[in-house]
Order: sequence, then C-alpha cells, then structure tokens
Amino acid sequence: MSQSILVIGGGFSGITAALEAAEVGHEVYLVEKSPFLGGRVMQLNKYFPKLCPPSCGLEIQFQRIKKNPKVKCFTLAEVVSVSGQAGNYEVSVRIKPRYTAPSSANLQALADSLSQNIPNQFEFGLSTRKALYMDVPFAYPQRYVLDPEHIDEEDRQKLSENDFIDLNEQDKSITLNVGSIIIATGWKPYDVTKLTNLGAGEIQNCINNMQMERLAAPSGPTQGQILRPSDGRPPRKVAFVQCAGSRDENHLSFCSYICCMASLKQAKYLRDQYPDAEATIFYIDLRTPGRYDNFAQDVLSDPLVKTVKGKVAEVEEDITDGSVWVTAEDALTGNKMQECFDLVVLATGMQPSLAGQPLPLNAEVDEEGFVFSAESNGIFAAGCAAEPLDVMKSAQSATSAAMKAIQTVRGR
Repeated sequence: MSQSILVIGGGFSGITAALEAAEVGHEVYLVEKSPFLGGRVMQLNKYFPKLCPPSCGLEIQFQRIKKNPKVKCFTLAEVVSVSGQAGNYEVSVRIKPRYTAPSSANLQALADSLSQNIPNQFEFGLSTRKALYMDVPFAYPQRYVLDPEHIDEEDRQKLSENDFIDLNEQDKSITLNVGSIIIATGWKPYDVTKLTNLGAGEIQNCINNMQMERLAAPSGPTQGQILRPSDGRPPRKVAFVQCAGSRDENHLSFCSYICCMASLKQAKYLRDQYPDAEATIFYIDLRTPGRYDNFAQDVLSDPLVKTVKGKVAEVEEDITDGSVWVTAEDALTGNKMQECFDLVVLATGMQPSLAGQPLPLNAEVDEEGFVFSAESNGIFAAGCAAEPLDVMKSAQSATSAAMKAIQTVRGR
C-alpha cells in the first residue's frame, strides 16, 4: 500500500490539505494546472473572517511548502488518467513546458520588450500582459512562464538569444503511485455573459464581483483604485446585484453562500475609498450566517449603503456617458423602479471548476459539477470542489480531507 497522497488543485484548500498530510510524514504530490499556486484567494483584495489580504495566509503557506521536502509541487500540470484502487493508485500526469529556466531570474525587462499585449486572465480581462509573464503577486514558484502562441518572429529571435529561455522545451509525462487522492479543484465565476438581461460582457461598466476584487486590490490593474473600466473615473453611485445567475433553474440552481457577504465587503471597499459614494444592494435574501451578521449590520448601518429587496430584471447602458440603468421591482413596496448608476457589480455564483469537465478518475459529481467524496475508493473532495465555501471553511474542509486520506493510506 502506497503511503503517498495526491492533491489535485493548488488553491488554498489544496495547499492546506497537502501541508496537513506532509507535516505528519506523508509524501504529497500537489498538482496544479496553472503556472502558480494560490488559486482564487490570490485574486482577492481581502477575505473573511478578518478581512486579510491574500498575503496574510498564502505567504505563510508558501514558506511551509518550501521548508517541507515531503511536498512535491507540479505546476502547469494536469492529471490525465488514474487506475487502481484505494492504497494503490497509478496516476499519469502531463506537465506543460514553462520555457524558462528553473531559477528566479528577473525577466521583466525582456517581457516588456515583447510586442504583443494579451488579455490578462488573472485580472479577468481588465488589463493586458505580455507573452512572458509572472502576473500574480508574491508568485510561487517565483519563475516566469512563456506563452509561445503569442509571439511573432522578431520576439522569437529575441527570446532565443536569452540564456534563461528554452523555446524547445516539450511536454513531460510522469507516473505517480499514491494511496489516496484529494480533489481540491476549486471554483470559477459563473459565466455572466449567459445572463443577457444583465449586460455583462456587453456593457463596459457592468462587471462581476471578482473583477471588483481586482479593481480594489493594490496589486490589481488600477493599483487599488476603484475606477470605471470605460473612462477611469471614480464611481460615485454603484449598484450591487445579488444572485446573478444563482438560485435560477436556468443557470445555477443553488445559493453560492458567500455572495451576499462579498457584496457587503465590496460596498465597504467603495465607502472606505470614496466617502461620498453611494452603494445600493439589490437582493432576494441577505444571507450573512453566524459571525458574519455583525459585519453585515455594521455595513448596513451606513446611511450611504442602501438595500432594495427585489430581483433585477434588466441592465442597460446609457450610450451618452457609459452609465448603467437598472430596472427592478421593489418587493416591499410593489413598485417598479429604474435608476442610473456609474457602475454595476454582479454577484456571480461559485461554479465548481469541474463543471462540464470529464473526470480522469473514479469520482462522482452532482448535476452542478460538485464532487462527492468516495471514501471506499480513498478519494476525497475538499473546499469548493465539494460545495460553495468561504476561505475559512475551505481550510477546515481541506483538513478533514487530509485526515481521511491519511487514514486510508495507513489502512485504518
């Protein structure tokens, strides 16, 4: 029986699960498909319960990984196939080339010299990057990555002359033998372009809540200034639209748990940055469980934070200045209302990253894409791969999954 454990996904829950298992003596393989660890938490400005910046938790976790030889990290890596049974799984992993040397050489000057600008996925398209990049704050690993699909012949020549670039690097395949598997593949924002009535993807000043996090983050495209994407102006009147695609049989049928808290937090971002700005939250129900209720009451006590109980029916652009008209029905008064805002923020639901994706291993998913733990197979789901969770509960879920994986490989 193998004593090793595989963790699929290098976000907060995946890192937590890997460290919990490694620090009691088990060899852990951590497989992450993106170039850097950190997942969605890395993209936040602040997270609950203490409104910490991502560096608060992630930098500590990265240091723990660096100091623990039991954790072996593979980035740009994906699990291709899994065979075997609990205690003896054979896992095939494909690792994409990084095209850069395994060092912490600063390649920013070379990156800046490249000709093409590419939409930056880490910033949700709010900015661009070069084909050679390290676009996340306090990146782990501290190593640039090259996207060769977006370089021309002149750039290729320039890159080939650099000692830290290897344009001939190829995909690699490795085989791992593990006793248990933890699926910590996280979540993705629901594609709001499917919500044609809410204007996302078509109206420039209608953004999703993760874009709002990046605008508020000091490492983001505006260095922490909340500005309208269309013209860079500070918004003085902002609408937050709850349940954008959630609790809707045509989109996501479930409640994503954290959206209400995220919008309240972002209303506070706005009010802290612009003392005269107004925030209006359109909601069906405001769900602020447990300890978060005090935070909600504090935000809602602000006279410039207003609430409207009612589902938004339509969002339209004012072509004269890029402002956004919101049409909704106030469920408390029964009145239909239409109001103009400088910026609209859609609270999009948390869709599991595996939604619509075939699984290379024997684990079941529900109709929404969340993974069921298969304890008899030694396969366990952690964090938002299993259900919508905040960061604290994701860490708790990861610890639970790690404990179960340890029990599996120890035959208990």
